[in-house]
Amino acid sequence: MLKTRIFPTLVLAASLLAACSSDVATTADADRQPNAAAAAAQEDARLLEFLDRAFDESLELEPQSLTALGIKKHYDRLNDFTDEGARKELELAERHLEEMKAQFDPERLSPQGRLSYRLFEKAVERQRLAFKWRLHRHPVTNASSPAGEIPVFLINQHRVDSVDDARAYVSRLAEVERVMREVSEGLEARAKMGIIAPKFTFEPVMSDARKVISGAPFDKGPDSTLLADFRKKVEALDAPEETKKELIEQAREALAGPFKRGYEHLLATLQTLSKQAKGNDGAWSLPQGDEYYAAALRLATTTDLTPDEIHEIGLREVERIHREMEAIKERIGFKGTLQQFMQHVKTDPKLQYPNTEAGKQAYLRDAQAMIDQVMAAAPKLFHRLPKAALEVRAVEPWRESTAPVAFYNIPAPDGSRPGIYYVNLSDMRQVLKAQVEGISYHEGAPGHHFQIAFAQELEGLPKFRRFGGYTAYVEGWGLYAEQLGKELGFYQDPYSDFGRLSTELWRAVRLVVDTGLHAKRWTREQAIEYFRQNSMLSERDIVKEVERYIVWPGQATSYKIGQLEISRLRAEAEAALGDAFDVRDFHEVVLGNGALPLDVLREQVEAYIASASAGGASLPKAASF
Repeated sequence: MLKTRIFPTLVLAASLLAACSSDVATTADADRQPNAAAAAAQEDARLLEFLDRAFDESLELEPQSLTALGIKKHYDRLNDFTDEGARKELELAERHLEEMKAQFDPERLSPQGRLSYRLFEKAVERQRLAFKWRLHRHPVTNASSPAGEIPVFLINQHRVDSVDDARAYVSRLAEVERVMREVSEGLEARAKMGIIAPKFTFEPVMSDARKVISGAPFDKGPDSTLLADFRKKVEALDAPEETKKELIEQAREALAGPFKRGYEHLLATLQTLSKQAKGNDGAWSLPQGDEYYAAALRLATTTDLTPDEIHEIGLREVERIHREMEAIKERIGFKGTLQQFMQHVKTDPKLQYPNTEAGKQAYLRDAQAMIDQVMAAAPKLFHRLPKAALEVRAVEPWRESTAPVAFYNIPAPDGSRPGIYYVNLSDMRQVLKAQVEGISYHEGAPGHHFQIAFAQELEGLPKFRRFGGYTAYVEGWGLYAEQLGKELGFYQDPYSDFGRLSTELWRAVRLVVDTGLHAKRWTREQAIEYFRQNSMLSERDIVKEVERYIVWPGQATSYKIGQLEISRLRAEAEAALGDAFDVRDFHEVVLGNGALPLDVLREQVEAYIASASAGGASLPKAASF
């Protein structure tokens, strides 16, 4: 467990500006200000209570989210996957918004309270927009599928601390039949609208689903993944052996019965739909495809950037990063083109891990070492570090074919589950040593773990701000964090520094490819070829990336758009404050309010710059973690 120092919590930067906006105050003003501050604090407390109650009420509709947050309520149920369930969630959010507007006047709140009020309005607006286009989103793809996500959820998040917890696990296994039927109904409803996932999605999804229902009790052989997980958890209980045997038998029956029937039903639906799939095209090929993609970009980037604008930003960034990579290539002394050097880095055995179990363990050790060195040096860049632990794990073999290259699983707020940096090691020939450092900083520390775990631990913020997120902010921070490793003195190996640039290039290419696929009508093959010519990804990862963009329009653009904005804001702060600039203060401003839309983030940084410029005010002391 990471040991941290306790530092003051950041109060909204706008409040700093307000605090020093008046040079002269009369006696009457002085008398009124404490009363006004006390009244605002009282209203803030009332709003916080309201918003947290609204958050808790919305969680009642999402049993899996309750479990993810370490709350053992509705512990025997899985989420509602029906369209009616989505409608209920929106109706509840709209009711909460109406109640908030009726009960609170923003003018009576502090700047922090007004920010919460405004962010809740924005959250409902986003939910409204997402609901409008809900049927355009594919619920089962090679990038995301309940068939893979539910087993991961049960294994990683469903704790078994008692016999009742074990029985709840069994109930959830039985619930899978309902879930898979609901998912199938959603797929069939979309098909009637002419919305069917691309051809390439079906075989990987069906292959992974079949792996889940292989092994005991589905057939002969060792325990299946879920039975093995359940057995391990039950055997660790302090309970009579007879009770444990009964529980394991109940799990076997649930798996062999309703669980298997659910998977078989989904597999049959996918088999039928696979014959109706017409191509591998982007959003433009769907009904109202252009309008849908514009909405997807707004949701992903929290900006009004058009596809053409994002495409051009991507082209400029690819060109800039190529120039920086050329400089490293020249320093190393490689004779040849940049593309040839990229191929050298991808294929030289000295720059690869052995495609063996030993090679996988070496990768995991190296990734952990990267995390450890950041943790030791991070106080140079941050006033506070997250308390939650962070682990590095390999993706489970049964979901390797659909899992991404690397990703982060959030920790439980109560400390019962660490943050997990997952890496897909299915083929070590596709894993590049040069990229380990950059990816580790992005997915682990100081990337997603610092931002997400940190947000969960902030006190005084409504739960929807501590546990919510905006993709451009979250992924933008992750990409920005890759550069922080260089500021800490890492990337000593020029190949590793080249790898850092290659991962940034990867995200710049995404801007070009995502908009190319969905707005400029590029084919899957065109997108793959652009990746080959302009990035250092392995062939396997290039294909997985392009296919992910096709089934998840807009999301891939969030990384670079977010990172560019955070970097731009930092440059503005450095230029404005000069020697008074403290990167730790800047990071406190960026992280201290939880995830924010990019326009709101800009306002917070601009207020911090104005406050520091006006009087050099330091960050105020307030409640700590």
